[in-house]
Amino acid sequence: MRPISRRSLIEATLLGAGLSAVMPAAAWAWPTRGFTHGVASGEPSADAVTLWTRYVGADAQSVRLRIEIAEDERFQSIVATSEAVAGPETDYCAHIRAAGLRPGRRYHYRFTTPGGEMSPVGRTKTLPAGRLARYRIAVMSCSNITSGWFTAYSHAAARDDIDLIVHLGDYIYESPTTRSDALAELAKQRDVRPFGELETLADYRLRYASYRNDPALQELHRRHPWVVMWDDHETANNSWTGGASNHSDTEGLWALRAAAGVRAFREWLPVSGDYAAYQLGDLATMYRLETRLLARTRQLDPEPMLRRAANPEQAVADFLRGPLADPDRQLLGPTQLAWLADGMKASVATGTKWQLLAQQVIMAPLVLPSITSGWHAPGLTLDAKTSAEIDLANRVSRAGMPISMDRWSGYPAERTRVLEAAAAAGANLVTLSGDSHNAWASDLRLGSQPAGVELCVQSVSSQGMEKNFGGDPASIARDFLATNPDLRWCDTSRRGYMVVDLTPTSLSCEWLFFPSRHENSHRLIGTHRLTSDLRSHRLTAA
Repeated sequence: MRPISRRSLIEATLLGAGLSAVMPAAAWAWPTRGFTHGVASGEPSADAVTLWTRYVGADAQSVRLRIEIAEDERFQSIVATSEAVAGPETDYCAHIRAAGLRPGRRYHYRFTTPGGEMSPVGRTKTLPAGRLARYRIAVMSCSNITSGWFTAYSHAAARDDIDLIVHLGDYIYESPTTRSDALAELAKQRDVRPFGELETLADYRLRYASYRNDPALQELHRRHPWVVMWDDHETANNSWTGGASNHSDTEGLWALRAAAGVRAFREWLPVSGDYAAYQLGDLATMYRLETRLLARTRQLDPEPMLRRAANPEQAVADFLRGPLADPDRQLLGPTQLAWLADGMKASVATGTKWQLLAQQVIMAPLVLPSITSGWHAPGLTLDAKTSAEIDLANRVSRAGMPISMDRWSGYPAERTRVLEAAAAAGANLVTLSGDSHNAWASDLRLGSQPAGVELCVQSVSSQGMEKNFGGDPASIARDFLATNPDLRWCDTSRRGYMVVDLTPTSLSCEWLFFPSRHENSHRLIGTHRLTSDLRSHRLTAA
């Protein structure tokens, strides 16, 4: 995401050094026929899972595929068969909902054409039922294909100890391949199409094909079931019900563009519905929320007001008490909120230990610390205009302005409604969040009372705060912790994913970091772990 009201207050990029080059290489081959993009599975339940593939025949006509599901990789114990059609109406993507399966079991599956062509063999797993001692979720977000390699994907694909992949959105990016943080040779080598910004259904389909051509992403889909949701870049940056910051009238009707993005998303991924719940035995109920296109009120933009204000501190105070506090501003909308509130009550009533919100944007309130010389690249000299911009940003932050209007902090009344619903249900609330490109861990409060914890995953490849601030990341993190009392830990410069381990008495979260921008390997360069005891509503060091 691009912060809607703060980033342009600091017009200079405080990095100093330019981007290093990626060594050129031959572009990846694009398959034009056959099983072009592997296989995938998703939306698991205790007795069913959605299976996906893409097949293009020699004459580009529709083809009826046979699906076999087995308990073993050699298909000696086939438990179910079915059929699905791959044709031009769905960009040759085929989906089938395989039902009648057993809970908590691994299965293998494959697609076969009438002529005997066979897809790669996929592996999936149904959700567990009944008493459960442990469940492990790998959480991903924000994978800009022109910003770095998918090293997090390749690392997670090689693991056998993961039960489920949860992707919190920004699976693709709609922006041109020449965006400011793009590596030109990387985009060329990966043959990312189309070159320009996505506007039409054909554009979105091509971009999904580009992403799904990546071997690491194909392998992660092949080996693990996914729960995946859209955020903004599956349509356009900072989207809401009526538009997006990255959409103008010259790009046509927003409704048509949004519909094209959603259709391509549903074609290319094993997904269903706008929001959904997943029961993980008696350990957890996970709720996949929709916070973009169904009900989101347009983001506020206080920047023009702040720039012309004679007294920025008073302007911030008036803004916080006035427009920002408007109770009609919403992210979920009343229908989804009621569904969530009822679901949490039912989950707690059945004795389920944890209630997880898998959703797009940061829920905890965060304020940007004062930007000091330690945030700048060593030796960088700022001109008078940039210094004045930073001074204004610091004054606004000290007055309590949230770091972004696109997050839950831009919708505080809606955040309060969710936390009140969780408290009324007696939920052990854990929010899994993405979008920011950096790693954060916070305690959540309802007034002065503990209400839950938030675990925010860093990006797979999209650049984070290091794009704008070239100083010492450890110093920047310390400033964030000193400024935000409920923030327990953060990392503002590295890429990767996180793994959440659930047990009946506690959860732990491990953030894993890998090189991404200039190195295509899953060499581990760092980890961090935090835990939370059941009913404590707080995070502690592992």
